[in-house]
Parts: sequence; C-alpha cells; structure tokens
Amino acid sequence: MQRTTRDAAPAKPGPAGPAAPAAAPATPQIQLIPASAEGALDAAEEAVDLLLDSGRAPGDVLVITTGESHPWAAHELSFGEVAYWAQHDARDDVFYADAAVAGRAATRAVVVVAVNGGTDAAVAAALPLALSRAGALLIVCGDPQQINAVLGVGV
Repeated sequence: MQRTTRDAAPAKPGPAGPAAPAAAPATPQIQLIPASAEGALDAAEEAVDLLLDSGRAPGDVLVITTGESHPWAAHELSFGEVAYWAQHDARDDVFYADAAVAGRAATRAVVVVAVNGGTDAAVAAALPLALSRAGALLIVCGDPQQINAVLGVGV
C-alpha cells in the first residue's frame, strides 16, 4: 500500500516575516503637563506619584530627563554603570535616565519625560525615543510651546 502525498507532505511553516500580527501594538496615549524647565522635574515627580498611588507598579515606569540628571540617577550612577543598569534590568522600581542614555532603556508601560533643559536638538531626539519606549502612556512635562515647536505639531 502506498501513502498518499497528503500523508507524506511536510508541515508548512507559518508565514515568513511580519505579515499581519494578531494584535498590533497600540499607539501610546500622550499627555502633556505644562511646566517650566525649572518645574519640569517636580511635575514629573508628581506624575510618578499619581501613577504609583493609582496602582501602577514602580517597575512599569521610566523617567527621562532632557537637562540635568534626576537626583536618583546621579546618585545611583555614583556606584557605577553596571550597578545602575542592573537596577534597570531588575525592573523592581521606577528607573530614571538621562535622554543621552535612554536609548539603552527597555520599553516600559509608562514613560515620563521631564523637559528640564537641554538643547532643542536634545529635546527633539528625546521625545520620539520616549514615545518608542512607552507601551501604554507617554507623559511629557515641560513648556508646551517649546515641545510643540520642537516636534512641529500640537501635543
């Protein structure tokens, strides 16, 4: 007795490449909290407090600064970059990063950006990067005129 070709046919692999994913990632919601460059870090801290108070897990939050480093980041970096990035990888707490190194940060559910200084070019680079790292929500704390001018759109 001979097998039919159907029985002998190898299993077909799934589609190659990104044909049509079952669930495309949603675009994160964007919120703008108006603040001066001097007040952006405080506004970001308040946003983080509200997130945590509402039940968001600390490991779900990434805070990016465009100007001066957040005091937590500066303190943790004093122990060396290996220890600093190990805390990032552990995802146990809110993680703070300067825009210059934020490209190394993994995606988190919420990204908060404190536009607390830095050049327009630094801000222009930080905002799209922050959006790419935000899974569900991007909160931008800063001067709406500067942010809109840098992005070229109204946020």
